Amino acid sequence: MGDKKQQTRPKRIFISDVDRYSSKHIAKFLSTCVAGEPPEDAGAEEPTASAGGEPAFQIVGSVSASRDENTGFLLEQYASPTRDELLEQLLECDVVVYNISENATQQLVEEATWAITALHAELENFKSRKMFILVSTVMTWAMTKPQNPEETEALLTEEEFRRRRPHPSFKNHNNLEKLVLKLGRGKKSKLTGYVVASGLQYGKGENLFHYFFKVSWLMQFPEVPVFGQGTNRIPMIHIYDLAGVIQNIIELRPKSKYILAVDDSKNTLEDIVKMVSDTLGPGKINKVPEQEAIAMRAFKPEELEYLSINLSLDAFIIKDSFSLRWTSESGMVENMERIVEEYKDTRQLLPIRICLVGPPSVGKTTVSEKLCNYYQIHHIKIKELIEEKIEQLKEIVDGGDSVSEEVAAAAHTQLDNINKSMEVNTGRLEEHLVFDILQQKLNSKPCRNQGFVLDGFPKTYEQAKIIFTEEDAESQDLMVKTPVYNKIITPEHVIALEATDDFLMKRVQGLPESVAQKMRYTQDEFLARLMRYRQLSAAEETLLDYFDELEIQPEHIVTTDDPEYKEVMKKITEMVGIPKNYGLSPEEQEEEDRKKEEKKKQKRAAEAAERKRRNEAALAEMATQYEEWQKNLSEVKRQEHELLEAHSLPLRNYLMKYVMPSLTEAMLECCKFKPEDPVDFLAEHLLQSNQQD
Repeated sequence: MGDKKQQTRPKRIFISDVDRYSSKHIAKFLSTCVAGEPPEDAGAEEPTASAGGEPAFQIVGSVSASRDENTGFLLEQYASPTRDELLEQLLECDVVVYNISENATQQLVEEATWAITALHAELENFKSRKMFILVSTVMTWAMTKPQNPEETEALLTEEEFRRRRPHPSFKNHNNLEKLVLKLGRGKKSKLTGYVVASGLQYGKGENLFHYFFKVSWLMQFPEVPVFGQGTNRIPMIHIYDLAGVIQNIIELRPKSKYILAVDDSKNTLEDIVKMVSDTLGPGKINKVPEQEAIAMRAFKPEELEYLSINLSLDAFIIKDSFSLRWTSESGMVENMERIVEEYKDTRQLLPIRICLVGPPSVGKTTVSEKLCNYYQIHHIKIKELIEEKIEQLKEIVDGGDSVSEEVAAAAHTQLDNINKSMEVNTGRLEEHLVFDILQQKLNSKPCRNQGFVLDGFPKTYEQAKIIFTEEDAESQDLMVKTPVYNKIITPEHVIALEATDDFLMKRVQGLPESVAQKMRYTQDEFLARLMRYRQLSAAEETLLDYFDELEIQPEHIVTTDDPEYKEVMKKITEMVGIPKNYGLSPEEQEEEDRKKEEKKKQKRAAEAAERKRRNEAALAEMATQYEEWQKNLSEVKRQEHELLEAHSLPLRNYLMKYVMPSLTEAMLECCKFKPEDPVDFLAEHLLQSNQQD
């Protein structure tokens, strides 16, 4: 009874470091597997469990406390647990997966070594059989030579795993592989050990190969760099195919304990980078010295070790014994279109396509520039686009030996057509040529990758229809009501800026004359352009009607007399959403942070200077007030003295007339007789003198 319950309940699987690229996608894949069913169809963008199906596995795992990843696919997660806490959780699991495939550091290898050793020490206490799967790397085969040195193209297979020789930096990985095979050996053992030597992993947003995808998507260089000669063959596997291998090991328990996990590709590094560049970037590559990768901060030294591997491996076990539904059996190069879409979708690198229209002087160009800066997309102005195209064609025609004859001839023909058209039409280009140039621009890699803002063009229903309609639209079913259009180049957001004629006239009249002439905003030109725009807006079929038919609803925004267009930008960004790109590079972010810090310092210095000025002003005012107070105090003392003097004058006169003569005489008499009691003598003398008077 207990065995039956053990068989029916989902297996509990521990996976290490599930917030890292490799383990995260393995855990995601396994969390969606359904009991009794094979792995998900390779065509699915994201594996999902079948409706109503019971999950085959319960996934738990360790995560780094320093990371903040979405791990909703986990039943439980353990942030930086102690070894005692971790062992307690491992003993609760049916399968323990330690992934050291993308990390050459000693710490993770030591933890995996401890885990297999600690589990082996607890064998007697196991209630049921457990499985330990070590996801290692083909770097433990890096120095392995074919048995016959003359057969340079010979394939190495799992049968030769005992002959494998590791890269010097991966000797500890090799030793751990041997330990897992040793401790997990034995038919009666309750702990079974497997080693999966994984090829370099790709897919789902990329990890090791991310640099090549990123510089291609950004069109950062005219040629994508290949570091080194690029002739080395790289064993690889899609991350979901690796997860499928692990699922098969868990469910099938194969006899072979050492398994190579690589796809059928035998691509070189040059093949891979060239295909990434062709599909996503400029279409060209440039071989540079390997040391440049460090100087350019493209790769770390340990990452270059992975990319320098040169091996041809054949994984016959997973082909003959496993029921794998491959995601990318033929490899990255053969499946690059889908890998690129997977990369864009996983990293949410989605193009933002905007069309901004409105009357002259409403602020289209200013708002377009602000949108391009905010979303890091491309600003398309028809006049500048034509000038740019002419310059490009001239460069190709004058390119000499660096350009093929066919390309130069095509450029020469197109340039001649443009020049003839401009001669005939007094400097203006015929519409069909403008449309060709615009379509080429919209279909260019930068616009397809990041997106664009179309500034004030197209202007009419017919123009939009010609530019955005699919070439095979004529063959579309007449019963289909929605027109067929090219979704790659058609704007997904259409914004119409609006303002009254009076508002626009006042704005133009406030411009300096030189600016008005340059922008064709002189009174006659402006009125003609404004009238033309109003006529087109009142036509039976307008530009906005075209987008309405495509169910791309235009947004109408009234502009105000705000030179910064803050309210307009707020409305547009709320409608369009957040930027969907890489944002600033580390160097740009560093420069931005430096500028912000500089502004903060300047602000703090200005505030300190203002405080000092205020303090000095306050002290000066206090000194002035103290000086004034001292002056007032002296004046008060003088006035008091004079008042006292004035009050004492009558009393002095009285004393001198009536008191001092008698008192002086009495004192002289006292001095003459020198009585024993002079005071009594004076009193007696004054009394007698008063009686005589």
